[in-house]
Amino acid sequence: MARGTLRIYLGAAPGVGKTYAMLSEAQRRIERGTDCVVAFVEHHDRPRTEVMLHGLEQVRRREIEYRGGTFTEMDVDAVLRRAPAVALVDELAHTNVPGSRNTKRWQDVEELLAAGTDVISTVNIQHLESLGDVVEAITGVRQRETVPDEVVRRADQIELVDMSPEALRRRMAHGNVYKPDKVDAALSNYFRPGNLTALRELALLWVADRVDAYLTEYRSEHQVSAIWGSRERIVVGLTGGPEGHTLIRRAARLAEKGAGGEVMAVYISRSDGLTAASPKELAVQRTLVEDLGGTFHHVVGDDVPAALLDFARGVNATQIVLGVSRRRSWQYAFGPGVGATVARDSGPDLDVHLVTHDAVGRGRGLPVARGARLGRPRVIGGWLVGVLGPVLLTWLLTGAAADVGLANDMLLFLTLTVAAALLGGLLPALASAGVGSLLLNWFFTPPVDTLTITDPENIVALVVFVGVAVAVASVVDLAARRTHQAARLRAESEILSFLAGNVLRGETTLEALLERVRETFGMESVALLERTGETDPWTCAGSVGPRPAGIPEDADVDVPVSDHMALSLRGRVLPAADRRVLAAFAAQAAVVLDRQRLRREAGRAKELAEGNRIRTALLAAVSHDLRTPLAGIKAAVSSLRSDDVEWSEEDRAELLEAIEEGADRLDQLVGNLLDMSRLQTGTVTPILRETDLDEVVPMGLGGVPEDSVDLDIPETLPMVHVDRGLLERAVANVVENAVKYSPPGEKVLVAASAIADRVEIRVVDRGPGVPDEAKGRIFEPFQRYGDSPRGAGVGLGLAVARGFAEAIGGTLDAEDTPGGGLTMVLAVRTAPQRRARQPDLSAAAAP
Repeated sequence: MARGTLRIYLGAAPGVGKTYAMLSEAQRRIERGTDCVVAFVEHHDRPRTEVMLHGLEQVRRREIEYRGGTFTEMDVDAVLRRAPAVALVDELAHTNVPGSRNTKRWQDVEELLAAGTDVISTVNIQHLESLGDVVEAITGVRQRETVPDEVVRRADQIELVDMSPEALRRRMAHGNVYKPDKVDAALSNYFRPGNLTALRELALLWVADRVDAYLTEYRSEHQVSAIWGSRERIVVGLTGGPEGHTLIRRAARLAEKGAGGEVMAVYISRSDGLTAASPKELAVQRTLVEDLGGTFHHVVGDDVPAALLDFARGVNATQIVLGVSRRRSWQYAFGPGVGATVARDSGPDLDVHLVTHDAVGRGRGLPVARGARLGRPRVIGGWLVGVLGPVLLTWLLTGAAADVGLANDMLLFLTLTVAAALLGGLLPALASAGVGSLLLNWFFTPPVDTLTITDPENIVALVVFVGVAVAVASVVDLAARRTHQAARLRAESEILSFLAGNVLRGETTLEALLERVRETFGMESVALLERTGETDPWTCAGSVGPRPAGIPEDADVDVPVSDHMALSLRGRVLPAADRRVLAAFAAQAAVVLDRQRLRREAGRAKELAEGNRIRTALLAAVSHDLRTPLAGIKAAVSSLRSDDVEWSEEDRAELLEAIEEGADRLDQLVGNLLDMSRLQTGTVTPILRETDLDEVVPMGLGGVPEDSVDLDIPETLPMVHVDRGLLERAVANVVENAVKYSPPGEKVLVAASAIADRVEIRVVDRGPGVPDEAKGRIFEPFQRYGDSPRGAGVGLGLAVARGFAEAIGGTLDAEDTPGGGLTMVLAVRTAPQRRARQPDLSAAAAP
């Protein structure tokens, strides 16, 4: 049976119209005669969505009993028995009630697809698993219901349901998404314009990447080599020279002119070992590219123009940005250069920009990282000059030129020998000397046309010619090789200097260092392996690249770092000359690994130091703040027990009241100290259960005067999943802090509202407020803002409240109160079984 197809409507936020679009598609298919049923659609009491369900067959849902409540979920068995052609399944990321067939709804969908049923579903961008941290950073809400990205990526069709933030907020204000009593809270929290804009950008970028993947897959399957300019992709060719910064910035400006423009910087190194550019300069340019939103790529290729064009066509680029050559004018005699070659071979579908810069025509300088080998093109050129050059010179001297004398003939042949040595090294020069001596003997030494030499002076001249040719060739070859060796050593020294500087400054992570090794030597993968003993198995401390070696024996190159550590590389066998630098990399990798571990140890030491600081502060608090109420209690008791004074009933009552107030204050201080100690030692173990807020919050107001708080806890709020005792203590501390700083006669407002999968308790005061830079510090232990008196407490109330809030899975944050003051926002999670019955801002949307 063929697998069914999956179509997903993706939205940026609830309310953009995913469910409405899904139902509209179902109505169109019904009109065309398609067998289409509703397996599960939640209309959330939205009239327009409910109307779209008319005329659609709905499969009866399955009822599940859970913790005294009855809940409905999609009946997978019923849908499979019905076997429709198309099934509508809303809210793909939904978590099923315990006792369901599968844990997640997307697993139900997988069963339907496997049975051959086509499925149409909906999901919001914030429910994609990989974007959880990003969405939390944007909205402050951690999505509990997620779906793996791969499930959505495997969909046969993904359609974006888009809406501008302004239009969505208007739709909400008109009551088309949530009930009127929830609209204000939603618009001021999750549905703020900034949140919606960021979520919309996430959705657009995710879909754009998916479309790009589809296009790449299609081009690969159909072997399309021509460039399709669906979006501007600009490739910047870097040489590691000073012009790189200019080229990168010019490419970034070009990308900004087109919507969705992308900049990809590429450096092409030769395959003969180390790179031919300064690693330090390339690192700076790589950082610049990434800062401007582009990407950096390292490609290995001996033919630079061909490799650059292959890369550009492989990524479907539309433009290439290159710098005008730094070569001097006379150097163009050896070839047109990379820029001209790329422009000539780019074809009509790839634009090439040659950008001028300050280094034009100033020369490229010595090669930085060429090896001692001269390279195949130069060797071939040396043999051509050494063998064919003398033949061509003989033809010119015998046929097209007058007799210039044997001495001049020898000098001309000697020039060719020197040229062969410069190009191809010693062997072509020796061959040139041999061929030249034979031709001189045959054509220019009397008697001609024979190898016989009659004049002894000519014999000496030929011997001297051969000797000088061999000597000159040897010296030239040795000088050329020494030059290349010096260039190589210079490259090695630059690499090692840059490497040592970064490692000593602590700027390089282990992964970044291994990536540097992989790029420098053109390897496929690099791994740092270690083990604790000679017979223990190897473990990977860090790796980059595909298929890293699991043991040193599996690697193409293995560099021991110590008895129990080795750097293993896969890709090719490196020459011995490269292993010297590789050994330095291996040693530095061990240093970086040790530094990372020491940093972790330092973190643990910092935690211990923080504990010591808290203990010191605790002693300071005990020495003053705890003794103050004790002193008051002792003074009142001593006065009551004194026989020297006859106390009236009013005086006696006042002293007893002072004793009671001091005891209550002492109890509160000791309680906070004990609570903070429990939080610091990690011994707080919350017992989470379903709780009504109207049963907990009023209990937390017992420590403040009755007329100092206005309480607004709607009875319609969903139940929350908390530890009642910890929530009560957190509310009590926050409210007592607010009452303490409120002006006389001003009441503190304690209100609650439901937003998405959480309930927020807002404690609003009209006190002096707290500046933004101090909002984080007020939650630290033993911190009191401003010039509060010493008797105001030890500064633990808010720290304990936040600790308890986080222990029950909630959050506690401070915001400014409009008009002046401070608002504490205590957010807790709703009970899982009740979320389906309440408006959920992170659920799948409707119109």
